[in-house]
Amino acid sequence: MDAMPELLKLLGDPTRFKILRFLAEPLEDHCSRDDGVCGCDLETYLGLTQPTVSHHMKQLVEAGLVSAERRGRWVYYELVPAAFLELSTTLAGFAAAAEGRSGSPAA
Repeated sequence: MDAMPELLKLLGDPTRFKILRFLAEPLEDHCSRDDGVCGCDLETYLGLTQPTVSHHMKQLVEAGLVSAERRGRWVYYELVPAAFLELSTTLAGFAAAAEGRSGSPAA
């Protein structure tokens, strides 16, 4: 079964989208490391409890969009570039197909 619909559903959640944006561009006042974002920084940034953040992160990790690495007490997260490249390729294919049918560039 094609995983793309479930992946897009995951991305459609406002909290998870905000998490991905933060992982892509961490705010310096919330994140003190260059090698991933600590779950504690996500809790602070989002204003959510640890269990809620863990729930969202588990879904993003299982979908292959985010990697997780335990370092002592904390888990550090990073985006998985290949997953987003695959997603963008799929969406670009839709745009190209639509462009080809309409005969004009997509707006």
